[in-house]
Amino acid sequence: MDAPDHTGAGPVESASVTTSPSLAERFPTLFTPTRWEWAGFDATFSVDRPPESLVQSVHVVGFVGSSIVVCRHRGNEWFLPGGTREPGESIEQTADRELLEEAGARRLGPLRWLGAHRGVSDHPAPYRPHLPHPEKAWLWCVADVELVATPTNPPDGEQVKEVRVTSLSEAQALLRENEEWYPDLLFLAAETRRAQALS
Repeated sequence: MDAPDHTGAGPVESASVTTSPSLAERFPTLFTPTRWEWAGFDATFSVDRPPESLVQSVHVVGFVGSSIVVCRHRGNEWFLPGGTREPGESIEQTADRELLEEAGARRLGPLRWLGAHRGVSDHPAPYRPHLPHPEKAWLWCVADVELVATPTNPPDGEQVKEVRVTSLSEAQALLRENEEWYPDLLFLAAETRRAQALS
């Protein structure tokens, strides 16, 4: 596989990843298409960057040193901070707002591109009027962060019960209960971050 194409719109920085053997061979669960029933969406992961106009949601694998920030909402499900773009928001603005709302975290450096789940929704209308439809993308990024506050828990957002800074292996175990592909995504994020440190 060639190096990821990071030529899409927006200032999110590129991130280097190991490309041999192919990422799809190394992370088969992540790259296998999956049905997101809640979104009416057949999601396919790719490291090819979508146009910014197709990005509906932005999620961040936030690192504190070598540890990863994970959140648990009141339904006891673990997730990575991130969410839906508000009208007029850039990718960076969405990431920064969601980090503060859900993890009480602030970025310490650039927001780096990791990949996206992309597809076409079979719902009759967009989730919100300003969002792309029917084609859309959920963006995954990597950033170094620090915890500076408690989650703000806005009424229309996730109601976060716990924020945990934990090891890669524990984060993989916690998030696997949400989606089977999360461990692959987290390993790819950690590998990407290590490659950045060496470049």
